[in-house]
Amino acid sequence: MSEQPVTSVGLFDLTRQRDRLGVRIEARIDDVLKHGQFILGPEVEELERNLAQFAGARHAIGVSSGRDALTMAMMALGVGPGDAVFVPGFTFSASAASIAPLGAEPVFVDVDANTFNMDPSSLETAIAAVEAEGRLNPKVVMPVDLYGLPADYATISGIAARHGMRVLADAAQSFGGQVGNKHVGTLAPITATSFYPTKPLGAYGDGGAIFTEDDELAEAVKMIRTHGRQGDGDEALRIGMTGRLDTIQAAVLLVKLEAFGEELVRRRQVAAAYTEQLSGSFATPRIPDLFESAWALYTIRVADRDRVREKLARAGVGTGLFYRVALHRHPAFAQWAPEGLELPVTERLVQEVLSLPIHGDIEDREIAFVAEQLREAAG
Repeated sequence: MSEQPVTSVGLFDLTRQRDRLGVRIEARIDDVLKHGQFILGPEVEELERNLAQFAGARHAIGVSSGRDALTMAMMALGVGPGDAVFVPGFTFSASAASIAPLGAEPVFVDVDANTFNMDPSSLETAIAAVEAEGRLNPKVVMPVDLYGLPADYATISGIAARHGMRVLADAAQSFGGQVGNKHVGTLAPITATSFYPTKPLGAYGDGGAIFTEDDELAEAVKMIRTHGRQGDGDEALRIGMTGRLDTIQAAVLLVKLEAFGEELVRRRQVAAAYTEQLSGSFATPRIPDLFESAWALYTIRVADRDRVREKLARAGVGTGLFYRVALHRHPAFAQWAPEGLELPVTERLVQEVLSLPIHGDIEDREIAFVAEQLREAAG
């Protein structure tokens, strides 16, 4: 019996993974329901060990979300009022919003047109401007590994060191990526990732993790995630928050992590297939030598993007716009955007980027369908 022709492809599809892993996930969830340790149960500690082993990191701490991971990491680094945290202008709003509750200020930096990640030369310019003004203390650089590709941490870390700053990796989309033989989680002194359901490694709700090689930072994060307390003590030793990863989400992630390596291989195969079929007609992603993306999203640049997207929707192809507004143009962040701030690459990308369907269970014929419909939509 011949296969039915492909008539539609969604941007995300979690049901196929659920079909593969569902029985094992349900068994692990049932274990949690039986022992009843719903907060910081044994599955959380088991997951932390497995995450650290996967990343080659000394410490992995499960937390409540990717956004909370960023804020907790900055709290551990001592970020507070009067501090400047440098973030790319082209990313999700949480990257900047995580800074504001601490009384610090985001400083927006342009990105590289090829990788979509923080541009080191723009970072240098932004730091010089902050130092010249003298109002803020340059404290932290927060590169974002957009769409799954690690930022240029070697160059950025050198810049940060020259100015007495720390680096916090916003790896919400890039867990599973690597540079050379170093995995995401070990590319910066402290790293925050997200387990939002549509991430490469996704839970069945919110969740995240913080990675570090630093024992003191790890201990600080563990205290911060439980109201600033240490161990079973009732005394708050520092300002903290409720930032724990639920045990049920840890149980889900334990099963998904076992399949994660194979899913990463498939995501890279999908990305290679898209690139092969679309190169020459579209601006496809560029991956620097020795870099490996986790391929959270496969994002191209398209002229007349909105018209093309509308035609793709009519043809049954789901797409995403990540991100359609530069951070310094968000009303919530207007107070931190100096008058006349220009981020020309960011402003161009928000008009051109288009993310195509990609996940660990997409079929080759579906990739071909998407590519064909895209070529037709773009004329």
